Amino acid sequence: QVQLVESGGGLVQAGGSLRLSCTASGFTFTSYTMGWFRQAPGKEREGVAVIDSSGRTNYATSVSGRLTISQLNARKTLYLQMDSLKPEDTAMYYCAASGSRWDFVPPLSSAEYVHWGQGTQVTVSS
Repeated sequence: QVQLVESGGGLVQAGGSLRLSCTASGFTFTSYTMGWFRQAPGKEREGVAVIDSSGRTNYATSVSGRLTISQLNARKTLYLQMDSLKPEDTAMYYCAASGSRWDFVPPLSSAEYVHWGQGTQVTVSS
């Protein structure tokens, strides 16, 4: 049974930092493409950053240079380091996994990911 459990969310002032973690179980972590997505109230879920089994990454333009995705295979854990946070980063952040493989950089489309965590809330105050 696939399980993804996020942690690390919270309230932070603009310009601050947070690190989100996602602990995975029930599948071969090193063979999957993993990603972080977010959804703000009244908005659609959007891809933030993804990383595939080869270490290729893809970032949303709005977060490039401020957010960094990484993973520690030995702990089956995915991370999202969030720096220089802005109020518009406020959202529920979800960890997701896909067993698909792509010849190009992994996609940011949520439709490509089948396993999801419950989410962790990030709130950035101005």
